[in-house]
Amino acid sequence: MQVSIETTSGLERKLTIGVPAERIESQVRERLDKASKTVRIDGFRKGKVPLSVVNQRFGAGIRQEVIGDVVREAFFEAIAQEEIVPAGQPVIEPSKAEPGQDLEFIATFEVLPEVQLVDLSKVEIVKPVSEVSDSDVDIMVDALRMQHATWVEVDRPATERDEALIDFVGRRDGEEFEGGSSEDFPLTLGSGKAIEGFEEAVAGMSIGEEKVVPLTFPENYHAEELRGVAVEFTIKLKAVKEPELPELNEEFFAHYGLESGDEAAFRTAVSENMERDLKNALQGKTKSRVMEQLFALHSDLDIPQAFLANEITSLKNQMHQKLTSGGESEFDASMLPDEMFMDQAKRRAAVGLVVNEIIKANEIKVDSDKVRGHIEEIASTYAQSEEVMNHYYGNQDLLKGMETSVLQDQVIDHVLSLAVVTEDHVDYQTAVTPDPEQLAAEG
Repeated sequence: MQVSIETTSGLERKLTIGVPAERIESQVRERLDKASKTVRIDGFRKGKVPLSVVNQRFGAGIRQEVIGDVVREAFFEAIAQEEIVPAGQPVIEPSKAEPGQDLEFIATFEVLPEVQLVDLSKVEIVKPVSEVSDSDVDIMVDALRMQHATWVEVDRPATERDEALIDFVGRRDGEEFEGGSSEDFPLTLGSGKAIEGFEEAVAGMSIGEEKVVPLTFPENYHAEELRGVAVEFTIKLKAVKEPELPELNEEFFAHYGLESGDEAAFRTAVSENMERDLKNALQGKTKSRVMEQLFALHSDLDIPQAFLANEITSLKNQMHQKLTSGGESEFDASMLPDEMFMDQAKRRAAVGLVVNEIIKANEIKVDSDKVRGHIEEIASTYAQSEEVMNHYYGNQDLLKGMETSVLQDQVIDHVLSLAVVTEDHVDYQTAVTPDPEQLAAEG
């Protein structure tokens, strides 16, 4: 077999592969002979069909099957011979192979880039550190009570935690803009769901009062046409309701799976859940910051188009799942332009290549004990923990996903062991709030 290789551009390679005619002809003869023993043709007994008849009836089809198989075999033999690692499936240029003639075909594909790892001691990470305090538990318990509050109408100015029933009209340069108006809109003051300054403007208003408030939309507002735009809102307060919180008793505790016990037991359960959430949040922040640094230090890495295409498809599927879970069942994310996801796809693909190179260079193997520990931690949150454990170990896809996650964690630990790490002590709420970069990376 003859092989020649050409670098066409960047990561793209073109292999010209020649296969001797005898390799094809011998396989064609072998398959024709096998077919002659099994095919049924009118006028002949099974197994007694002359080879010439079989060739006349099935020869062309068998030859095409053989050529297809030989092309696949020859391609893999060629890349092994040339010690090439393709980044994706090759494009095979159509080839002709007349009986008795050598076969020649061209395979075009991308190769994996050579990843030159930077000195990991150059990585600088600010690692968040936090803890759950009694006051954090107080705030969480209060928030849980708010979820089950009953709302009682009151006759006084609106204040934080109240539900204000309002009419509002938004104007830009004196003209109403789309989506900027509503009637009988319930707004919980202090929820942070409105743009900055809106809830603060409603606080202190009396029932029946109307005011005009100048505000500016944030630069990262979801509606692009309103980002950074100055507007005016005319707001009228129609009613005020204050929350009446439920008592901390067994009926309330049952909403959260505590069938018996007192307030102390409930607070302990809440605290344990918060500790678990905090641990995951801190790990997620640290992981995101490490990945961001790895990307920044390897941002010039050449990315195979096949990798970008896979990441873009994955990101579109994630968007589809998010939107369809919210009821947008007709949404087709595949219709969105690839450019919309390109930056995020490049980051994910580059980080993936760097992580794989760290794993290979340092011979990092997945730690089965850590895998079991992670599964046990998940299982501990369920009543039937043993069934959850068995489910993970009985489902290869779930187990493989957990192993991949643990292997990534091991890479993070390896990087942190070499990096310059500075601890940043933050409060609980800051700790569990994702970094902006983390949200962007997760899509």
